[in-house]
Amino acid sequence: MAEDGRRGGEEEDRGPGSVHEMFVVMENLLEKLKMLRYEELLERHNMKPLTRHYFVSSPYLVANPGQQFFMFSVVAAWLLNVAGRSFTEPQESDEPNATISNILAELRSFGVRVDFPPSKLKSGSGEYVCYVLDRLAEEALKKRGVPFKRPSYPTESTEEEELQGDEAELTLSRVEEDLEQESRLKPEEILESTVDAAEWSLEVERVLPQLKVTIRTDNKDWRIHVDQMHQHRDGINSSLQDAKGHLDKLQEDISKTLEKVSSREKYINNQLEGLIQQYRSAQAQLREVKERYQQASGGVTERTRVLAEISEELEKVKQEMEERGSSMSDGAPVVRIKQSVTRLRQETQQMEVRMGVVEHSLLQAKLKEKSNMTRDMHHVPDSVPGHFS
Repeated sequence: MAEDGRRGGEEEDRGPGSVHEMFVVMENLLEKLKMLRYEELLERHNMKPLTRHYFVSSPYLVANPGQQFFMFSVVAAWLLNVAGRSFTEPQESDEPNATISNILAELRSFGVRVDFPPSKLKSGSGEYVCYVLDRLAEEALKKRGVPFKRPSYPTESTEEEELQGDEAELTLSRVEEDLEQESRLKPEEILESTVDAAEWSLEVERVLPQLKVTIRTDNKDWRIHVDQMHQHRDGINSSLQDAKGHLDKLQEDISKTLEKVSSREKYINNQLEGLIQQYRSAQAQLREVKERYQQASGGVTERTRVLAEISEELEKVKQEMEERGSSMSDGAPVVRIKQSVTRLRQETQQMEVRMGVVEHSLLQAKLKEKSNMTRDMHHVPDSVPGHFS
C-alpha cells in the first residue's frame, strides 16, 4: 500500500501481488493496535479481539455488515483520540455518511491525502478501510512516541561451519601436495607402497568427516518454493480425487432424495386435491362471513353510540324531574311565607299605632293653633278666668 495516500488511478501500475497487499497491511495494523493496547477499547465495548484478516474483504466478514462498520468507526474514533484529536465516539444509530465524513476530515488534518470516494468505507472492510486505520494507527504511535520498525533477521552463519570450511581447504591443499609429490616419484617406486595400512586407515577415518560437503538449504531459494508448490499440488490432486468421489456420491444421493420428495409431493397433492378445494371454498365463505360481521358490527357500534347519548339525556331529564319534585314537596317555602306574613302584620300594627299617635299629636297641634288664633282675634288676655286653654 502506497504511503502517500494515492489509491485511485494506479490499479493498472500495480503488480499482481497488490491484491493480497491488504492482508499484509491488516497484519501490520493488528500489531500496531496491540502496541497501543487496544484491549482496553474491547473491554469497554465488550467486543471480541480482532483476527488477522478482520477488516479484509468477503471471506473474513462477519454475518452483520452493520456490526462490521460499527467496529471500524469505533476503532477509528479511538485511534483519533489517542492521536490527540477530540473525536466523539460514534453510536450504532448515527448516520454512516456523517461518521465517514468526520473520520476523513480528521485524517486530512494529519496531512494524509484521501482521493477515494467515501462510499468505499461504508462496508466497513476492504483496502481503503485497512489503509485509513493503518494511517491513524501510525499517527497514534507517533503521538505516544512508540517506534514501529520492521524486524531485522541475523545472518545464519556459525563459527563451526567456518572452521570446518577452513579445515576442509587445508585438507584438500594437503591432498593436492601429496598427489604432486607422488607424481614426481618414479613408476618403480609407486608399485611398492611404504605407507602402513593401519596408519592409512586411521588417517582416512580422521579425515573422512571433514571431507563431507554440507549444503545448507536457503528458504529464500525459488527452487524450494517450486518443489513445495509441486508437493502441495500433488497432495491437493490426491485429496481432490477422494473428495470428488465422495461429493459425486453425495450428489447422487441428494438427487435421488429430491426425486423421491418431488414424487411424494405430487402424490400428496393428488390425494389432497379435493380437500384443498373444500378448504379454499371454506376460506371464501369465511371471508364473506367476516365481511358481513364487520358490517353488522359497524351498525351495532353506531347504535350503541346513539343509545349512550339517549341514556345520557334521559339521566339529565330524570335529575331535573327529581330536583323539581323535591322542591314541590318541600314545605319550607310555605313556612317562610307564613312567617313573613306574620311579620308584615306585626309591622303593620306597629305602623298603625304610630300613625294614630302622629294623628293625635297633629290634632292637638291644630287645636292649639286654632285656640291661639281665636284668642288673638278677640284679644282675650291669657289671665281671664274660665278661658279654655
